[in-house]
Amino acid sequence: MNEVNVLALSGSLRADSHNTALLRAARTLHSGGLAIDIDHDLGRLPLYNQDLDTGAPPTPVTELRARVAAADALLIATPEHNASVPAALKNAIDWVSTAPEGLLLDKPVAIAGASPGPFGSVRAQLALRQILASMGAELVVKPEVTVFHCDTRFTHDRRLTDPYTAGLLRELLDALARKAHRRAGRPYTASRSFQPEGR
Repeated sequence: MNEVNVLALSGSLRADSHNTALLRAARTLHSGGLAIDIDHDLGRLPLYNQDLDTGAPPTPVTELRARVAAADALLIATPEHNASVPAALKNAIDWVSTAPEGLLLDKPVAIAGASPGPFGSVRAQLALRQILASMGAELVVKPEVTVFHCDTRFTHDRRLTDPYTAGLLRELLDALARKAHRRAGRPYTASRSFQPEGR
């Protein structure tokens, strides 16, 4: 089986999030061979507390760690909060980072982000790259998907319609798939064309 199992995490807990919408778009824009599962439970995680980080941590922590361990790769979409990573996303990474198995070591990870402002979460992504690099994750470097003025690139019901953003997102997914296949010792060939949502 050559399908790559991707766990997708949104740094936004907002129901109407553009970043979660980016992850939904990713499920339709990739070139095939990816199974993208979006995690909606980061808000259930308790704040990281070493006193709780025992051999039997809280159930949401155990579940997240199991999903990260089972995934071939991660796709993270992050907004920017005060020029950095949102608290919910950083908290999830903190819980994953202390798992005894080293869950992100050499794990392929791709990052994207959307913001209504002019910078497209670029500072949050920079901070996130530093965090993940310290954990030994295998980061996708290019392309950088920083979706600025995101409210102009989605419909009111959060369907992606901007061809440029769609193209960048597809390139990011192809790069992530290549890293995952290379890690597994398998060749990868992009095979399916795409159209932006709603076209």
